[in-house]
Formats: sequence, structure tokens, C-alpha cells
Amino acid sequence: MDPGAAGVRVVESCLVTPSDETPREGLWLSALDLVLAKRGHTPLVHVYSASDVAAADDDFFNVNKLKKSMAKALVPFYPLAGRLGVDSDGRIEINCNAEGALFVVAHCDRTFEDFSDSKPSSELRKLVRPPVQPASVILAVQVTFLKCGGVVLGTAVHHAVADGPSTFHFIRTWAGYCRDDGETAAVELPCHDHALLRARSPPVIRPETIPMFCSKLPMRESPPGTSVVATRVFAFSSDQLRALKRHCGGVTTFCAVSALVWQCVCVARQLDPDATTRMNFPVDVRPRLRPPLPDRYFGNGIVNVFATAVVKDVVSETLASVASRVKDTTERFDDELLRSAVDYFEMAEKGGPPEDSGNLPDTELRMNSWFHLPMYDADFGWGKPRVMTRAETVRGGWAYLLAAGAGDGSAHLLISLEAATLKKFERAIARCGVLASVRARL
Repeated sequence: MDPGAAGVRVVESCLVTPSDETPREGLWLSALDLVLAKRGHTPLVHVYSASDVAAADDDFFNVNKLKKSMAKALVPFYPLAGRLGVDSDGRIEINCNAEGALFVVAHCDRTFEDFSDSKPSSELRKLVRPPVQPASVILAVQVTFLKCGGVVLGTAVHHAVADGPSTFHFIRTWAGYCRDDGETAAVELPCHDHALLRARSPPVIRPETIPMFCSKLPMRESPPGTSVVATRVFAFSSDQLRALKRHCGGVTTFCAVSALVWQCVCVARQLDPDATTRMNFPVDVRPRLRPPLPDRYFGNGIVNVFATAVVKDVVSETLASVASRVKDTTERFDDELLRSAVDYFEMAEKGGPPEDSGNLPDTELRMNSWFHLPMYDADFGWGKPRVMTRAETVRGGWAYLLAAGAGDGSAHLLISLEAATLKKFERAIARCGVLASVRARL
């Protein structure tokens, strides 16, 4: 599709404030929050089809109902109605002032089919993501009504305030209030106690902390004349995933798919066999700390982990062996090592310019998993979304594992690579015997 050619007409832009009184305070952010502050807003897209509701329902995505339920949800999730600021020491904090979240309503000449391919792009981001102005706004929402009657719900939450589990916690709560008119919705109240991730005094940094958690992703701009980055979506059926997991020795879906992607990317890039390759992926620390963080902890409870190997080993080993490398990395850290990482990040420089743009070097791969997040639990009363995805992923070397939305355990792999490399990656995936029927959807 070419969303850039579509016209979007904004018909309303306003601020939605909490429906009741909320704490007015400066909310301290942990080192794990500040590490991600440079990421800016995370753009997400939910796409809804009008065919999922009765033809007699002329109240599809009623704007007033959406605003009212959002105002109610912003009471327990009050940081989202605040603004990013700095405290007296110059440290980034949330100014919980209840100024409100940005709410935009727009109309577009596109149809549901134009958005049904699950493929993120910079054009899609421009089309459905609200322009967040000023940048200190934490939450922005855009409801775009399509020509066919469908709706695209775009959300943008600043990463300094919430990670994936926290963002979907809010969306699920907002949807529940809207669906049940705010009367009977069961709300799991968020925990805003960021001091649970406060660094120790004095800090204790173990030697293995930096190479495992704290290496900087070496983003770089592609040299002039090189191939542009392209994105593809690969579909995995639940049967294919089960077969892949068995082939990899019964590891998790993430470990099995990551092993496949890491191996095929190394093959596609035709790397020096003696070079060192790294795969980086975020891990939720909530259940791994002692005592564990509450599941409802609202903030950033993730750290980035690096699995390292020699290229020739990743390419020549069985998928089961590569999957074991990933699994071993996820099991190497405990409470002490995670606390050591928090101590390190607290001592490191905070703030500064936005995170480096560009692509990862050929030896680097970034794997993100939203496979077990409640991505599709966003039924506002008019059915679940048909499509849920990021609005944009244009960095070479980045991949996302997402639930496909069918509810049967199937998945989508979004991956961005230079166009020539992506074709070789597709051929490498196709040659994998256990997944012989996997093909790019796009």
C-alpha cells in the first residue's frame, strides 16, 4: 500500500484530562526509565473492521464514549496525563499535573484492506500517529475513521514512562471502561512505585554486567549508494511454531524463532566466519527480581541482554544448538546481576540527545518479542482489532515477534534489513526444512 498518497483530515484535537482528582506530584523515574527516555514515543496501531459489528450499530467508535472512558482510565494511570520535566537536580521526571492526554480525531479516504497487511512503515506512522506537540506530552491518541467505516486507532506513549506490558495494561483498562461504560470493568490498579527499582548505595557492579546488559547498540547511517532498508512480514502457523520448538529441543517460542532468525540473518549477510556476532533482546525483569516486582508495575521493567557468538558457530550449528545459546543467555542472570545493571545505569550519563538513528552493523541483530503481550485485548465494545502492529520499524537489523491475532498461537515476524539482504534472508528461511512452507506475506 502507499499510505503517503492518502489524505488525512483532522477534524478535532483536544486534551482529555482525568475524570477525578489525581495526585499532583513529581514522579521519580528509575534508571531503567531514563535509559529509554531517548527512544521518544512508541507508535502503535490497532485496526478495526466495521463488519465485526451489527449493521444496525451506527455508534461505531463513538468519540464521546472513547473520551469519557479515557478520562476515567487516566485516574489510576495518572502519569499518562502529566508532562515530562526535570527535577531540581536536572533529572528527568514526570510532572503529574493532570494537563491531559492528546486526543485527535481524523478521517481518511483509505479502507480497512489498505491496513490489513500488518506491515509498519514511516508512511503509516505519519498517517495514523498523532503529531505529539509539545514533546513533553506523554500520551497521544488518534482515532482515524476510514472510508469503509473501519477505524484505525493510533497510540503513542513516551518510552520514559511505560514499556510494552505497561502500555498494553493501560489500553486494556481503557477498553474495559469503554466496553462496560466504566461501571463494571475490573481494573487491575497499576503500581507507580518506581523506587522499587532504585539503585543501591553504594552501587555494586559485577564485571559481567557491562558486556551482558550495558553495551550500546552501535546504530549507524548507511553509506550513500547502499541498498535502502525494507521491511517484510513472515507468517508462522501454530503448527509450524510447534514443529520448530520441537526441532530446537522444546525451548520457548522466542528462543526457537530467535535462533532461526539469527542463523538466517548471518547466512544472508555473508559475514566473515571468524567475526563476532551479537543478538540483543529485551527481557522483563518483573518476575526475576527478589522480591519480584508486581505484575502491574507501571513503568519500564525491561533490560536489554546480549547473546554473543562466533559467526561460523551460529551458521554451522544445528538450530537446537543456537536456540540453546539464546536460552542460556536468558537464564544467566539473577536478582544480583539485575541489581548490578540498575546500579550501572544509575551511574551512567542520563538524558542527552535522542538515541542514535540508522541501522545496526551487519554483525548485530535486535530481536523484540511481543508474542505474549495482550496486544489484541483492546475491545472497546465494537470487537477486537483485526490487526495490531507498530506503526513504524525502519531500522536495519531490527525484528519483532508478534502474535498474529487469530488466537491459535500463530505469529508474525516483522524484520527490517537492507533490501538485497532481505531477499537472501527469505531464501534462507525457505530452505529451513522444518519450516518449508513459510513464505513472506508481502
